[in-house]
Amino acid sequence: MFRITLPDGSVREVAPGTTPADIAAAIGPGLAKAAIAARVDGELRDIGRPFEGDSRLALVTTKDEADALELARHDFAHVLAEAVQHLFPGTQITFGPATDDGFYYDFAPKDRPFTEEDLPAIEAEMRRIIAADKPLKREVIDRDVLITQWRAAGETFKAEWAAELPAGEELTVYHSGEGWYDMCRGPHLASTGKLDPAAFKLTRVSGAYWRGDQKNAMLSRIYGTGWLNKKQLDAHLFRLEEAAKRDHRKLGQEMDLFHLQQEAHGSVFWHPKGYMIWRELEAYMRRAIDGAGYREVKTPQVMDARQWEQSGHWGKYRENMFVIPDEVPNVEDEGPIVSPQADWMALKPMNCPAHVLIFRQGIKSYRDLPLRLYENGCCHRNEPHGALHGLMRVRQFTQDDAHIFCREDQIVGEVQAFCALADRIYKDFGFTYSIKLALRPEKRFGTEAMWDQAENELRDAVAAAGLNTSEYGWEELPGEGAFYAPKLEWHLTDAIGRTWQVGTIQSDRVLPERLDASYVGEDGERHRPVMLHRAIFGSYERFIGILIEHFAGRLPAWLAPVQAVVATIVSDADGYAHDAVAKLRMAGIRTESDLRNEKINYKVREHSLAKVPHLLVVGKREAEEGTVAMRSLGVERQRVMPLDEAIAWLAGESRAPDMRS
Repeated sequence: MFRITLPDGSVREVAPGTTPADIAAAIGPGLAKAAIAARVDGELRDIGRPFEGDSRLALVTTKDEADALELARHDFAHVLAEAVQHLFPGTQITFGPATDDGFYYDFAPKDRPFTEEDLPAIEAEMRRIIAADKPLKREVIDRDVLITQWRAAGETFKAEWAAELPAGEELTVYHSGEGWYDMCRGPHLASTGKLDPAAFKLTRVSGAYWRGDQKNAMLSRIYGTGWLNKKQLDAHLFRLEEAAKRDHRKLGQEMDLFHLQQEAHGSVFWHPKGYMIWRELEAYMRRAIDGAGYREVKTPQVMDARQWEQSGHWGKYRENMFVIPDEVPNVEDEGPIVSPQADWMALKPMNCPAHVLIFRQGIKSYRDLPLRLYENGCCHRNEPHGALHGLMRVRQFTQDDAHIFCREDQIVGEVQAFCALADRIYKDFGFTYSIKLALRPEKRFGTEAMWDQAENELRDAVAAAGLNTSEYGWEELPGEGAFYAPKLEWHLTDAIGRTWQVGTIQSDRVLPERLDASYVGEDGERHRPVMLHRAIFGSYERFIGILIEHFAGRLPAWLAPVQAVVATIVSDADGYAHDAVAKLRMAGIRTESDLRNEKINYKVREHSLAKVPHLLVVGKREAEEGTVAMRSLGVERQRVMPLDEAIAWLAGESRAPDMRS
């Protein structure tokens, strides 16, 4: 008999051959119906897979959304593959994983690549398979037998993959009913009928190389999005539609903020209006750091490559660095990384080593700490061509970067103060956020004791700040820290529910050691400072992109590149409009005039598309009475008020947050 321990601590003795489904049925018919899978000793498994010995069991239902979605999406991928092979005989199957919002499957079509015109028929066939409620059965199969079967069926890609697996490894296939099957580790739902036929949609088709290598055959990849029910699907499709409307690349063009072009691939050409947003953010951040006791510095763009070797970045980050001259062997060849020669220089990919060099100028005492050095530092990283994405992923970017050099006894207080600063800044922009702790990665510098101490200090600081709660989405992420330090991450939630990892703070003892940073302690001896790496925006480029999408281009008035436009109805009001613009500018309001011989409705529509917060309409009557008819973006009714009153209101509305108060 096997002893099965349930989450409440109770134990059930069962005979070999018993499954989690049997235990669910024994507990009650409601649970038997709700249970879709099981966690056995922590491993997600099929509900119908028999126990193999004494085990800990937790039954999985749709309330366990993460597990349920992973199962459903995996099943949708298999159903997609079965549907394609039924509709297009001779198509070979390869792989089809679940993704963060759905699934995809790669195919080798017999006659022609698939197109988006094929998707409706494939969706219909998928719904037929789901309605058939075919049982999904797991089978352990001998490797050589499976290879023979794949080859006999003409499935050369599957046969190639199976042949590369270790001879003694247990292989499994999953059968859909009596005919179709695929090689898969699982787990799966009990049958295709457990899927909601209204909860998926095929979205697009693209090309993909077999095993991601451009030297291999080109395949057809079909993407889909899959959910537990139609309500979730509809919400996701709405988010996609909203995301398309909010795309910062589209809005950036409409609002004349920036552009990108091949001559400087991965770098941004900022137009006057876009750079005005940048300037306002930069001024805002300077007020914040001045109030928090930081000292601003500026460091070189190009540094001796041997400096990066000493810091450790050469060995860990070389493939993302621009080297001058670049004579290092191609990292894709997986050859040894050559030490830099005497005349090699490198564009800095980050600011931290340069800040250590500033810290090392002169003798530092324990009384000088904490020393907070801040830089709007321009960095360059050789990101892969295919990874570049508007403002979100670029090769040249500017960080709101700072490094706090402090004593061991100051770490928790400094991190706690940073948490308060980040909280205030994110709230100024209307963001909510969650906090994650990224723990030591597999490849890292430093001792285990050093990492234990650094991770515990960050935990203690977040606890002291009261942020390690479910309200702030507190979570620890094993293996996701930097190679030199663990880090706290701030994940912002935008207006349509997407999350963006932006701010970080890292507790680093490695770099001060490698670059020989020290201070004189109270005991008169040399000590290593701890270096806290921190950023709040992350980079100006990416943060501006996030803001554009979060606000759908309707930036807060203090950030808007043009805060008001004075538009005339008739040419008789041109003189009054000029005077109004002059007074508005004197009050510090970024104002433009629109005196074109166009209908006012055309002007209103055009400035609305440009996301100008306030439009002041003036005609002959307003000129005579000294008033304006003010239309605010997103507000249907206009307000008529004296010009001086409008200026006073707009001055208050357009005032930037004062971080010094």
